[in-house]
Amino acid sequence: MKKILVLIIALHCSVCSFADEGMWTLMDLPKAVYEKMVEEGYQLEYDKLYNADDAIYHAVVNFGGYCSGVVVSSDGLVFTNHHCGFEAIRSHSTVEHDYMLNGFCAKSFAEELPNEDLFVSFMVAQKDITAMVEEYDFRNLNSEKREAILNLIEKEENDRVKIIDPTMHAEMKPYYEANRYYIDVYRDFRDVRLVFTVPKSMGKFGGETDNWMWPRQTCDFSVFRIYADPKTNGPADYSEKNIPYHPKKWAQVSLQGYKEGDFAMTMGYPGSTERYLSSFGIKEMRDAQNLPRWQTREVKQGVMLRHMRADEAVRIKYDSKYAQSANYWKNAIGMNKCIDSLNIIGLKEQHEEAIRAYVDSTGYLKDKLNFPLLDSLYQKRFNAMRGLILFSETFRADELSVRARRYTNGGMAVQGPEGNEKKQFVTYDDNSDTYDVATDKEMQVVLLKNYAEKADKNYMPAFFETIQNDFGGDYKAYVDYLWSKSVLMQNGKKIYNNKKTLNDPGVKYGLDMTETMMALYNDYQADAETIEEQERYLCAAKIRMEEDMPHYSDANFTLRMSYGQVGGYDMYGKDSGYYTTPESIYKKMLKGDKETAGNDYNFEYTAEPIMHELFSAKDFGQYTDPVSGTMNLCFLTSNDITGGNSGSPVFDGKNQLIGLAFDGNWESLSADIFFDKRLARCICVDIRYVLFMMDKWGHADRLIREIDAK
Repeated sequence: MKKILVLIIALHCSVCSFADEGMWTLMDLPKAVYEKMVEEGYQLEYDKLYNADDAIYHAVVNFGGYCSGVVVSSDGLVFTNHHCGFEAIRSHSTVEHDYMLNGFCAKSFAEELPNEDLFVSFMVAQKDITAMVEEYDFRNLNSEKREAILNLIEKEENDRVKIIDPTMHAEMKPYYEANRYYIDVYRDFRDVRLVFTVPKSMGKFGGETDNWMWPRQTCDFSVFRIYADPKTNGPADYSEKNIPYHPKKWAQVSLQGYKEGDFAMTMGYPGSTERYLSSFGIKEMRDAQNLPRWQTREVKQGVMLRHMRADEAVRIKYDSKYAQSANYWKNAIGMNKCIDSLNIIGLKEQHEEAIRAYVDSTGYLKDKLNFPLLDSLYQKRFNAMRGLILFSETFRADELSVRARRYTNGGMAVQGPEGNEKKQFVTYDDNSDTYDVATDKEMQVVLLKNYAEKADKNYMPAFFETIQNDFGGDYKAYVDYLWSKSVLMQNGKKIYNNKKTLNDPGVKYGLDMTETMMALYNDYQADAETIEEQERYLCAAKIRMEEDMPHYSDANFTLRMSYGQVGGYDMYGKDSGYYTTPESIYKKMLKGDKETAGNDYNFEYTAEPIMHELFSAKDFGQYTDPVSGTMNLCFLTSNDITGGNSGSPVFDGKNQLIGLAFDGNWESLSADIFFDKRLARCICVDIRYVLFMMDKWGHADRLIREIDAK
């Protein structure tokens, strides 16, 4: 009876893993997946996804190494999310010209703003090279030799593609928990310019109140343009002589809309999922990673927000930092709640019992996959993992801590004569436009106190004794001392590696941090290789047990496709609905009016009078949806997404652009480790809402003509 129950559980989990779940690579898309897409409404042949010259993947970009985007015109115009363009927008903002607060619209090519270090990448090709790796007897080598082989193969592949085209490069990444390896070939464009952004009131509408929530009305988009070498139409460093890039493929923007149940497809660069992770790994994630992460971020965000709301100049400096921190603060809270409410650890344990039974009955990996060993190793490293998260979240917030870690970890460019260490030095450039002294000092004080309260005593940097012994436990006095006395905060000062520097209080602070960090890292790494090996065996056993079903690899910031349907979900016993309307955002805007909202006032719903006027209108012209009879703002699909998918295009069954993915719902926050089709939803901004804002608020006539929506 027990054996039968185990087999039933295994079958159930196998079926559940299919559904609309999956972040699929395109070059080896299983036939069964494509057939399911067609069954659900995809109307084109497979080649239009990947093989053909006009395949839609050619229009999808890796935006900046952290988001996704889509090309929407023959002149290289790119749509991505507002929060993906956040730092570029902030970097151009001043108190006098605050594009973050007020928005921006370039009226000509000449007004489009260049962005240092921003790039977009197009994936050119992908191939499975596992067989090439295995030729080296790879699995029987130690980690150092395996790493050397992987580096060698990647270099050879990189050299090969550069002979074909010097603007391309190759990257090797592990797939399926390092059971397989793929090479991805990319072409990077490094001249990317800001073209259009809505005011923060719309691009970040709802702020942290609405983040990860539904219903949603955020107009989360921004517009950039790729520039290219005028002679080759290829990648080039920024130059005034560069011209708009002419891509081989761009997405047709659609005004036709959608209805509930319609096919929807995303393409983009999802960052990281851990769907194959063991129950032991999930426990570690919940208790040793998420818990200290959200608790520490909550402490520093409170300081940031108070200073940001008190001073516009400070707000500009910290807008992007706060948004980045708050996003995964809330994610960590929500994920932990989902882990418990959905009993994900219990479900994983049941599935692992099925895998254990399969291994016992077939002998596959019988002498390799060891569940008790995996359990014990995770328990052994728990304190080190928790300590690493707490350490990382504490000592990367303020400028002095960042500088101290860079200096003592060798992260600075050394200047001066080669071969003469006594005359070599480092300097810190003036980056005061990126931080506020009072804000950073207060953050450092509260974070040091928090670390002292929360950290394991075995991982306490020595300067905590200095705080107690020399400063009577006064953290503020210690931080004031560091900032006023350390050479690290003297911009442009030549810092030589000598006895005087080693006695500098900021350098001592950094050395103490480095010593603790190395202790944490060594304890964490002690069994990391064995844990990774056991997780790899677990993944291999799962795939072998379910070999009659298609499988996809965990996300690793490579190009992936997911498909699903437009539609809502059962939200606490009521229908969530699948779109939001102008009426719904107008009602929230009224709560952002301090004079009239009363106790309902929420500053994150504050919007300019022109926005009140635009969204209280009754007629939205060509942007009106034929089903709802009004303009849809945001909509839901059942697509499988995660961080990195921000800015991913949402296509209909004809590869036409209907929206941009920008968030998931609260109930989906465990999707990185467990996808629940009943609850997980992708939140998208409707492309007609995007065009409406460009048209009616931005009066971006030239861009509207260029996009040529139909």
